[in-house]
Amino acid sequence: MGDAMDNPFELEEPPAFPPLFEGREVAPGTDPFAKAQALAVLGCDAGTLVHAIDADRLRAALVLVPEMPLEPAMAALVACAVGFQNALGALAPPEVAVHLTWDGTIRVNGATCGGLHAAAADRDPGAVPAWLVVGLNLRLRPDGGIEEGLTPDRTSLAQEGCGAVSPVRLLEAWARHSLVWLNHVDSGDTRPLHREWRGLVEEIGQQITLPLGAQTLSGTFVGVDENFGLLLRDGDDSRVVPLSSQLQGDTP
Repeated sequence: MGDAMDNPFELEEPPAFPPLFEGREVAPGTDPFAKAQALAVLGCDAGTLVHAIDADRLRAALVLVPEMPLEPAMAALVACAVGFQNALGALAPPEVAVHLTWDGTIRVNGATCGGLHAAAADRDPGAVPAWLVVGLNLRLRPDGGIEEGLTPDRTSLAQEGCGAVSPVRLLEAWARHSLVWLNHVDSGDTRPLHREWRGLVEEIGQQITLPLGAQTLSGTFVGVDENFGLLLRDGDDSRVVPLSSQLQGDTP
């Protein structure tokens, strides 16, 4: 991870997770999202949380085993996004604003600081996937070689006054807060999650542009359906973009 001068949090105690989670640390050069998918294919337990922290980035991935079809199960991505906002909101200075976008982007004081993403064993919206992995990728410091101020739409925690926030403690808090919202998804009652999420998304009611595979959609972001599918209106035309359309990568 580099020396303590580069990473002041290096000597902290390892993260402690809720009882239902099992932490697995990997080397900073290993992609936790890919590693979590590989472990899921091998049949690891739900709640396996693969993580890596280096001097400028926090990455983690949570393995879930849904008991519902993929489309409603995708609410887990929203649950983990809201869990992250709650976690950073509790640890950051009070003047720091943390918001989310529909596709999982994390915005700190209006600029992109990272995001969440998901992969599943099966892309069929009506099938129950054997596993679902939700990943987190967060910039702690500016990317190496990029001069601060040249990319105003991108930021890091350090640039937004959060340099004293321990990534280890943030990872712990993400797990705790996400578990609360994941329990709502498991129960089938996502109304509290809908209410919380709507208060954290600034683009509802605005014109947006949404890359979707080989095409780009544009229109007014009206809201979401019961499964957090994006409701997009373009003139007299309306469509629903399912949240499962944001799944990443090919199934291993």
